[in-house]
Amino acid sequence: MSYLVLARKYRPQTFDQVVGQDHVSTTLRNAIIAERVAHAMLFTGPRGTGKTTIARILAKSLNCIENNETPYIPCNECKSCSEITTGHDVDVFEIDGASNNSVEQVRELRENITYRPVHSKFKIYIIDEVHMLSLAAFNALLKTLEEPPAHVIFLFATTDPQKIPVTILSRCQRHDLRRIDLSEILSHMEHLCKKESVEIEKKSLELIGFESGGSMRDALSLLDQILSCSKDSVKHDIVVDLLGIFDRSVLFDFSSAIMERDIQKTLFIIENLYKKGNNFVKLYSEIIVHLRNLLVVKLSGKSESLIEVPIHEIEMLAEQVKKVSHTYLSQILDILLKEEQNLKFAASPKIAFEMIFIKLFQISPTLSIEELIKKIDSLKGKIVVNQAPATSEVSIPEKKIEKIKRVENSDRPVDSTKREDKVKVEKAVREEPKVMYNEKLGLERNWEVFLNIISKKHPSVSPSLSKSTLKNVTEKSIEIAVSGTSFNISRIQSSSTKSIIGKALTGFFGKPMDFTVSTKTVSEGKNKDQRRADNIKQTILTSPPVSEIVDIFNGKVVDVKIKEK
Repeated sequence: MSYLVLARKYRPQTFDQVVGQDHVSTTLRNAIIAERVAHAMLFTGPRGTGKTTIARILAKSLNCIENNETPYIPCNECKSCSEITTGHDVDVFEIDGASNNSVEQVRELRENITYRPVHSKFKIYIIDEVHMLSLAAFNALLKTLEEPPAHVIFLFATTDPQKIPVTILSRCQRHDLRRIDLSEILSHMEHLCKKESVEIEKKSLELIGFESGGSMRDALSLLDQILSCSKDSVKHDIVVDLLGIFDRSVLFDFSSAIMERDIQKTLFIIENLYKKGNNFVKLYSEIIVHLRNLLVVKLSGKSESLIEVPIHEIEMLAEQVKKVSHTYLSQILDILLKEEQNLKFAASPKIAFEMIFIKLFQISPTLSIEELIKKIDSLKGKIVVNQAPATSEVSIPEKKIEKIKRVENSDRPVDSTKREDKVKVEKAVREEPKVMYNEKLGLERNWEVFLNIISKKHPSVSPSLSKSTLKNVTEKSIEIAVSGTSFNISRIQSSSTKSIIGKALTGFFGKPMDFTVSTKTVSEGKNKDQRRADNIKQTILTSPPVSEIVDIFNGKVVDVKIKEK
């Protein structure tokens, strides 16, 4: 007798034996008890999750001869149950939608359903991969599917319900099967290994479970492949070699090297994996999933429902993310996702793989907004603390300056008193006026130079002088003409603004200068909406929060846009 694979040998024969689909099994059991079984059902879900198996169990439950007391549990011994299990029942037809998708075959089906079942209560049609039927075949099935004879039940199974016409979907009762959890797959495989009297390590079963992708059939097929190479016990190394995969510990080593920014360790791991013949595209995908799990643990804690890994790995993930910020993890994931396509189409995946991580290490870790704000506040505090007290004028002889410079360049220690003197002298030298005014340039050009200096040194004052001109210059005084709104003019005439402008003019002309301001309100000739917009812009530009932000970042306000209602 030929060998029967595990997926067929241990195929569920009752609803209780179905793994991971309790929501569907419970619904069908209750429908059978209440005698409310729909005449057409659609089972959808990923491959290997039990769609066709559940359809067979439902067919046996409906046609079983011996299950009078518990109608939802087939006896699996009567003629009907036995023939359905082996696929030879004359009243239950299993049809492959891919190879029976023409209109002629659907017409033949329509002709046969008029005949009553031979020895069962229902004539049941199970159509697998029903989405493969042609549009014409679906249209031919519409009327029959909506009003079939009382003795006919249609059970459809598909992995791609989007390809089924809406007219068919609306005539079926839909049941969605989900991917089977890793823990349920591991538990089922451990149970089967005990039945087969085979010893296998739990971490080996975990690798098989990860490779299955939530499909029980895939998991049992891989387990079959592993068990075929050993009689009584299976070593972990054999599992890794046979499946052509890598140990889960590699992901932790790799992510650790990334977070430590250890390029040498990363390249060594890549080289070892290359020598073992690992698939770099698959490895890259696993690294992305692993980093995603790290980010989830960092943001939400040890949430088993969000991470499909064994319990002991969740503890390892939590330990690994203690010293790394979620901002840096997000940055890593963003870069890796953007580079994924380059790796898939690379002629040399190993080199492309290495270059992605070399590029990653060349980028500085991103700081979170909270950390940036703390650094700015700290820097601002230091500036305030180290700022020397304001004085009117500091006149220091050149000999004294030269002497302090010699002390600064010497190797001898300087006490605190001398340090304070040194700061004052350096500040005086730094603030010593430098003549910028050039009579040959003319009033307009000189004023443009002055406004440029103001915008750089005092960004908060610059908007108030944006509409000003230099009218007249004498030996000791100048006259400035300013036009603008009343708010703008009052801002310029304030004592603090006048003090800033006066100091700037002293530095620009190289000597103290008296200045007068002639003003002109420009509200004439403007409509009400325009004046309102100008007032709003000026209020925003001269408001304390904006001025403070400009000062902190040493920036410049380019424009203010008012959102129209």
